[in-house]
Amino acid sequence: MANNPFLVDRLQGLGTTIFAEMSALAVKHDAVNLGQGMPDTDGPALVADAAIEAIRAGHNQYPPLPGHPVLREAIADHQRRFYDLAYDPADEVLVTAGATEAIAAAILATCESGDEVVMFEPYYDSYAATCALADTTRRVVQLRTPDYSFAADELRSAIGPRTRVLLLNTPHNPTGKVFSPDELAVIAEVAIEHDLIVVSDEVYEHLVFDGRRHVPIATLPGMRERTVTISSGGKTFSFTGWKIGWACAPPELLGAVRTAKQYLTFVNGAPFQHAIAAGLAMPDAFFEGFAAELQAKRDHLSAGLETAGFAVLPSAGTYFVTADITPFGVTDGLDFCRSLPERCGVVAVPNAVFYDDKAAGSPFVRFNFCKRSEVLDEGVRRLRAMGEASR
Repeated sequence: MANNPFLVDRLQGLGTTIFAEMSALAVKHDAVNLGQGMPDTDGPALVADAAIEAIRAGHNQYPPLPGHPVLREAIADHQRRFYDLAYDPADEVLVTAGATEAIAAAILATCESGDEVVMFEPYYDSYAATCALADTTRRVVQLRTPDYSFAADELRSAIGPRTRVLLLNTPHNPTGKVFSPDELAVIAEVAIEHDLIVVSDEVYEHLVFDGRRHVPIATLPGMRERTVTISSGGKTFSFTGWKIGWACAPPELLGAVRTAKQYLTFVNGAPFQHAIAAGLAMPDAFFEGFAAELQAKRDHLSAGLETAGFAVLPSAGTYFVTADITPFGVTDGLDFCRSLPERCGVVAVPNAVFYDDKAAGSPFVRFNFCKRSEVLDEGVRRLRAMGEASR
């Protein structure tokens, strides 16, 4: 893609996101879209009804900058209930326009031009864009297939004198990795040793499978005071378009994030804030049941992909599984995904777009399973037919 003469140098090459490109191909070819992480059903009626009730009750004007008190209190209660983390809703909880804004505000607030942000690759694509917006340099530590583990010495060697932030994502998009307590302990040790701020993206916190549990890094000794913990209601409640997220941190650190956030969207989603508050108060059975439902869909899609000829990597959480395309005799995931909608009417996302080391990510593609069972079945049927034709 040619450079845009009106775009600053640090944003050149970002262009249209891969999700927009793949979704457009899905429409063009009437394809089953297993690319973008977007459910095809709405979430709980209780949450939807709470939004309607809030609209009718007149909660339609600007909420307070930090977020409506009912949601900030619900977030604080949620953190205490699930993780025994105590946050004061008055000055340690901030409501944002989704997790993406919270991450951007955290980086913009805490990093000077030329500072470095260390993150694991593959990484969600907005992380690179956020670093560019903040005029910072990203340093990556690669998660190695097949289990997406990392080497502690590689993490340590990525830290330099200008490293300011360590950006963590667990459960991890795009791989489905859930960082283990031992891995989190290594990350915490490095953060404390180098006096780093940790920005922890935990939007898939309730989508963890196989008896695992999500462990916020802020629960580790010495970490609460240096961590911005970020999540949202979109993934947990299947209302991704509402864009209601939040950040939790000690007062001074959160105050810095709030300063940047107020000049991004200022506020958003007044009635939806009430609805997400209602969702966070739902009983444990909802959260456990939703995770079990997604785990079953993960297993269903993974088995189908294997019958179609893919080698499927393990996924411990999120909406996603990664598949290796080398059994088809190809290694270029970007080309594979661009041709897939026309070849068989299915959309996936190439993992290479989430890597600085494009060669390392090239053979892998990401499928999502947050779809109705009949949609997954149809996607698998089409992929299987393609696989049989290629043998």
